[in-house]
Amino acid sequence: MADDEQQWKIPPNVQELAAAGRDELPSRYVVPHHDRPTSGVASDDPIPVVDISRLSSGAADEAAKLRSALQNWGLFLAVGHGIEPALLGEMMAVTTNFFNLPLEEKQKYTNLVGGKKEHQLQGYGGDMILSESQVLDWSDRFYLIVEPEPRRLYDLWPTQPPSFGDILHRYSTRCRELAEGVLREVAKVVGLREEGCLVDMLDENAVTYVRLNLYPRCPRPEEVLGFRPHSDASVLTVVLNNAAGLQVLRDGEWYDVPVVPGALVVNLGDTVEVVSNGLLKSPVHKVVANSESKRVSVAAFYTADPEREVEPAPELVSEEKPRRYGKMKNSDYIRKLHESLARRERAIDRVKI
Repeated sequence: MADDEQQWKIPPNVQELAAAGRDELPSRYVVPHHDRPTSGVASDDPIPVVDISRLSSGAADEAAKLRSALQNWGLFLAVGHGIEPALLGEMMAVTTNFFNLPLEEKQKYTNLVGGKKEHQLQGYGGDMILSESQVLDWSDRFYLIVEPEPRRLYDLWPTQPPSFGDILHRYSTRCRELAEGVLREVAKVVGLREEGCLVDMLDENAVTYVRLNLYPRCPRPEEVLGFRPHSDASVLTVVLNNAAGLQVLRDGEWYDVPVVPGALVVNLGDTVEVVSNGLLKSPVHKVVANSESKRVSVAAFYTADPEREVEPAPELVSEEKPRRYGKMKNSDYIRKLHESLARRERAIDRVKI
């Protein structure tokens, strides 16, 4: 097949499209009317802000807030997490600086391989494209594996800015400490006998992915999505962001996730939904664009060993609470996630019984 017939597989660079200042959007980004974004609904039950330092010291009211957050939202805003404001600022700065590099410099780390005909997860770029009719997200992304260290592809780790690698390593390590502490509390919420069983899923073979996201200013934000509705194929996800735009689905309505200075968004992944046999839900969320400014975020996905088979915990299955999910190897599930994203489907629906 001629190379020009493969061009639809190569996603445009959204940052460059935005910089061009066009009023009309390429049709590849315009979502159907029934999927168009709307303003988030105000909630009488706001997303809880949980103080991790108080939670770890045994504060009952903080534990109650976490339980409410996990049961009602699937996510919460974490403060008192112990990650220094300076490190959060450095992580946001090197992410922003990377996206501000010239396009030719960023493309040294492209996620397109094989003559730009194949898409790999790690690297800089956009969506995996499966069809010419696929609607694309208004964002550019940069995926990297940070754990386990032998799986790092250092050829894809930017040399500009020079501090990028060191800061990413320190930031993801501190986020892992936060994730492990939260997972111990999650185990208590669902009544697992072994409080460390979810933490144990983040063993030496578990994989931590970090995705840097840029959502450029959009001239017609009402016609696009920064990131389509989805849930995460992780055990737990930790997100640092600098602006509003994240929305979460609850009871058929979309709610804005507020931006609280110094707070990190922590959300459950599909793995917890499966292991808990549906007692807790992996929240469906999306990102909306805006016409005033760009949005930058850093998402750390803490996932289980790719070879681990994930299924409901036996102690959470009974006649009264029958098994609701099948068994699937984690690597197969993550692959299905990316295929499902391209089709605007949920991977978890494939394992429901």
